Amino acid sequence: MKAVTWQGKRDVRVEDVPDPQIREDTDAIIEITTTGLCGSDLHLYEVLGPFMTPGDILGHEPMGRVVEVGSAVTNLQVGDRVAVPFQIACGSCWMCTRDLQTQCETTQVREHGMGAALFGYSSLYGAVPGGQAELLRVPHADYGPIVVESDLPDDHFVYLSDVLPTAFQALEYAAVGEGDTLLVVGLGPIGDMAARLALRRGVRVIGADLVPERLTRTAERGAETYDVTGVDVAEVVRETTGGRGADGVIDAVGMEAHGSPVSQIGQAAVGLLPDFLARKAMTTVSVDRLAALHLAIDAVRRGGVISLSGVYAGTVDPIPLQTLFDKQVQLHMGQANVRRWVSQVKPLAEDPADPLGLADFATHRLPLSAAPEAYRDFQAKTDGVVKVLFQP
Repeated sequence: MKAVTWQGKRDVRVEDVPDPQIREDTDAIIEITTTGLCGSDLHLYEVLGPFMTPGDILGHEPMGRVVEVGSAVTNLQVGDRVAVPFQIACGSCWMCTRDLQTQCETTQVREHGMGAALFGYSSLYGAVPGGQAELLRVPHADYGPIVVESDLPDDHFVYLSDVLPTAFQALEYAAVGEGDTLLVVGLGPIGDMAARLALRRGVRVIGADLVPERLTRTAERGAETYDVTGVDVAEVVRETTGGRGADGVIDAVGMEAHGSPVSQIGQAAVGLLPDFLARKAMTTVSVDRLAALHLAIDAVRRGGVISLSGVYAGTVDPIPLQTLFDKQVQLHMGQANVRRWVSQVKPLAEDPADPLGLADFATHRLPLSAAPEAYRDFQAKTDGVVKVLFQP
C-alpha cells in the first residue's frame, strides 16, 4: 500500500509499505477514504524528530470502511463506515471507564511515562503506524471506531477522529457559557472549530492569530479577530471587558508558537544533537515557545480558566507561577478523550443543515501523493492552507 512516511526533519515521503495485518483478535483493518493533516503532525515534522524512526507512518485523523475484523470484534462488520479516534483505548480499564481514554491503562506507553498510544505519533506514544495511508490496522477495534450511519460525505465525519472532540473538550475545559468572553489563541483547525462551537452557545469569542486567512475565516463565523503582530491582544481583551479580562482562554497553539525567539533558537539547537542526546534534552529541559501560553496568562481574568489543547513537550518550561497563583487561574489541559464526547459532537456532524460548516471546513482536498507539498505549505502557512484532507 501507499503511505506517508517520516524520513527526517522536514522530510516526509509517500512510499510503498507492507499492507497491515490482523495481529490480535480485537483488531480491524480499515480502508482509508479520508484522512486529515493535523497541526500536531507538524511537531513531528519539525520538533519531535528525535522520537521518530525513518519509515514511520504518519497521521491520526482517519476515516474509512472496514475490510477485515478480528474474531473478538462484534461491534463492526465488513463494509461499515467508521471514523477512528486518534488515541487507542481499550474501553474497559479504570481510566477508560472514567472517560479518560487518553490515559488508557491498557495502551499507556510506560517506557516513556506517557499516556495512551496514539496513531502515527512517534515512539513517545507507541510508534503505532498512522492513518495517512491506504489501509490502517486499528487495535482495540471492539471499542474505538465510531460507526457512521449517515450518507453525508466524509467531510462531515472525518473530524470525529480528532478536530471536533478536541475542540469540544477545549471549550468544555474553558468553562464559559452564554454571555461570557472567550479568547481563542491560534485559529488553526482546533481553534477555529472551538470558536464555532462557542459561538453556537452564545459565547462572545475573540480570536488571535497572525495568519490572515485564519483570521478571516473565524471572523466570517462571527468572532472578533486580531492579528497578534499588530495589536496587544491582552490589552484589547481587557479594554473590552471593563479591565477584567477573558473569562476563559483556549490555547490552541502549543509548543511551536511564534514570538519566542530564544525558545526557537533552543529548538533548533536541540535538533542538531544526536537523537539519544536530543531525546534526553527534550524530556529534561525547555524546548517550547511559550508566546501563546504567556498571552493566555496575561489575558485571562482573575479566577478565570485557561484550557490548553495545544501540545507542549518541555519539562522545565519557565512560566509565571506567581502570576497564575495571584490571579487564581485554573489550568485544564490534555489530549481529547474522544469517546467521552462522541454523543455530543456526532449529532452536529450528522445534521444536514451543517451548523458548524463542516462541508467546507477543509481548505485543501488532495491525493495522498501530494503529502510532501502539503506538509511544507501547512508549516509555512502559505497557499491559504488551514485544513488539509487527503483522499487515498
